[in-house]
Amino acid sequence: MGEDTNYYLWTKSTSTMKKLIRQTAIIMSSAAWIVACDSPPTDEKLMQTLQEDVVFLAADDLGGRAIGTEGEQKAAEYLAKEFEKIGLAPKGTEGFFQPFTVSKPSNPHEEAVIGTNGEGVTGRNVVGFLDKKADKTIIIGAHFDHLGMGGQGSLHRGDSSIHNGADDNASGTAALLALAEILKFEDLKSNVLFIAFSGEENGLWGSNYFTKNPTLDLKTVNYMINMDMVGRMKEDNSLAINGVGTSPSFPPVLDLINTDSLKLITSESGVGPSDHTSFYLQDLPVLHFFTGQHEDYHKPSDDAEQINYAGIIKVVRYITRLVKQLDPEEKLAFTKTKDSSDSPRFTVSMGVVPDYMFDGKGMRVDGVSEGKPAQAAGIQKGDIVVQLGDSTIVDMMSYMRALSAFQKGDSTKVVLDRSGKKIESVVKF
Repeated sequence: MGEDTNYYLWTKSTSTMKKLIRQTAIIMSSAAWIVACDSPPTDEKLMQTLQEDVVFLAADDLGGRAIGTEGEQKAAEYLAKEFEKIGLAPKGTEGFFQPFTVSKPSNPHEEAVIGTNGEGVTGRNVVGFLDKKADKTIIIGAHFDHLGMGGQGSLHRGDSSIHNGADDNASGTAALLALAEILKFEDLKSNVLFIAFSGEENGLWGSNYFTKNPTLDLKTVNYMINMDMVGRMKEDNSLAINGVGTSPSFPPVLDLINTDSLKLITSESGVGPSDHTSFYLQDLPVLHFFTGQHEDYHKPSDDAEQINYAGIIKVVRYITRLVKQLDPEEKLAFTKTKDSSDSPRFTVSMGVVPDYMFDGKGMRVDGVSEGKPAQAAGIQKGDIVVQLGDSTIVDMMSYMRALSAFQKGDSTKVVLDRSGKKIESVVKF
């Protein structure tokens, strides 16, 4: 063989070697991807997926995700695909979906009829099952619908506009997906049913329908966790946990697992304006996680860029520790609580958004609505109402009791604590 032949052989061997190197690189890259997808998510990975999920759900393209709209359907389909990617089994009545139809009566004194027959608006719960081959099941839920273009329930006073609901409740829905991704790697003695509810904003429609038409035996359910508005954790790391009185097993573990030094603000009642209420009314222990009200609540300004994603990770990690801590126990005992239905009734409003995370004395104002009595009286965000009329205000309940004494047209004195200074004003209802 001559030099040309040697050159040919060298070139061919080099080409073969390069091909082998490329194939090896592809295999190694694929193996790394498989390992990454087959291991518990890091905080960095959670940050990425939480942002992707919230940005998708709170995009203008989904039009505010009102029940029965194209945007709500797109959101439901997105969640079903994510459940499938995570490896959950379908547990709806139509794959991952559980459709339901709500007929709203013309008489405002009648309740909406929730079922599958008749005319009305149709929504879909999205239901996925993590099968741990256990005889008990935990339910973790969050609602994915919102207010669409506004309307009833909106606090926006301008023209009709898209209400994206990034905190309410794309944040809880994204946290739901994150927990599914985390818990599939945990060695649990409980199955986990993940439910994304629709129709929550209209009156807990989706969770109401599910509890009356469950896709598994509710007798096997241990407890229910609900995440509604977990996307705006404040600098003090405060986290509200409602429903701690619904089982004697809850209170002892809440501080025990608080390794992130969260400021926990707890309440006992199992009843509240979110989906856990539907399960409490079926005599199931419930916990509702919430990071607090804000000025963007039920307004078009509740957008993805306002979300504290690191705060959602803290909520998700806390719930993971809670699930693991409770896992060895037998089925949790259920206890009834003194509920908000026992609260005083009132016919007037100051027009403020209370700070439900405030644990000092009084009722701190987290927002003031335009054109309402509070604004006319000069009340500002951050003011603490310490007296209303003749009543001393020490907490939210005493504020509601004081408010229940007034009728439309009444005027009364209000005393505010503003940065340590006492300020008096007059509120006219």
